[in-house]
Amino acid sequence: MGTQSMIPPLDDLVEKHMHREVASLKTGQTVFEALATIRNSPPFSSNIIYFYVVDDLGKLQGIMATRSLLLSAPEKLVDDLMVKRPVAIPTFATILDACEFFTMYKFLAFPVVNESGVLVGMLDIRTYNAEISSMSEDLSEGHPKDTYDDLFQLIGVHWEEGKNSGMWTGFSVRFPWLVCNVVGGLVAAFLLGLFEYELEQFVVLALFIPIVLALAESVAIQSVSISLQSMHKDGLTWGKLFTKLYREGLTGLALGLGTALLVVVYSYLRFWNIPLTATLLVGITGGVTLAAAAGQGVPNILKIMKMNPQVAAGPIALVCADMAALVFYLLSARFFFG
Repeated sequence: MGTQSMIPPLDDLVEKHMHREVASLKTGQTVFEALATIRNSPPFSSNIIYFYVVDDLGKLQGIMATRSLLLSAPEKLVDDLMVKRPVAIPTFATILDACEFFTMYKFLAFPVVNESGVLVGMLDIRTYNAEISSMSEDLSEGHPKDTYDDLFQLIGVHWEEGKNSGMWTGFSVRFPWLVCNVVGGLVAAFLLGLFEYELEQFVVLALFIPIVLALAESVAIQSVSISLQSMHKDGLTWGKLFTKLYREGLTGLALGLGTALLVVVYSYLRFWNIPLTATLLVGITGGVTLAAAAGQGVPNILKIMKMNPQVAAGPIALVCADMAALVFYLLSARFFFG
């Protein structure tokens, strides 16, 4: 059987393939106490690469290499020897996400934590296939550095293959989400129809619709990118999502106000129209704020719903940003033009 057929499905969640028996230590222990604990309750796994340090609630606090534990003085505290702020894979990550972790950090194993940061398992590089298992065993036996490089190169190949699938696979994954843009355009046309009177009486409003939408879309994409980059670092809960939305909303408010002032200066000098100036100030500020929240919220909501945000987040966030910015701008116009 070829190695390719032995790779777990790349869209599987890591919790489906992780090892649940983990070699763990407790914070506050000395090296002597830690070694005594290990001798009294030997870890299930025969190939221990790292020890994971947890607190009384089971939350991951640090990582300690086996070599560091064995060679340190008995009176040393585990807390002083461990690597703090460890890189961990959340349970909602996929095998493809884990490939990225392995190729980026080049560790042989990663702890897996749930939404609360509690250690629930470990993902070993041997998960991927027999060839990688053999190479990792060679490495543990002291084989040359070339083995180490080849090991992660093979993982990187699987990651690239997962990212760059065939044409029809790419079409089937991406096309349904592009329909969001089509639906968004039709909804936008419907919304413009609802404000037909304002647009007919005050034609100047239509001149600024492109810049209102462009600013909202730009901020939304920025927020989506930031959200996707930070998604792997922390466990995700609805409470954490609301905190992220609040922070990103404040950032969006500042961005909206800054860009709105630039547009307002031009519009006032060009048209000398107070209602238009007020509409642009309020409409752009509010629209950009909502767009930033959409860009932060959509990827995280998709992830909480166990859906892959990599492809879907952009189109959905852009549609939400366009609709929010357009409605906010036109409602502001209706209010200020009376």
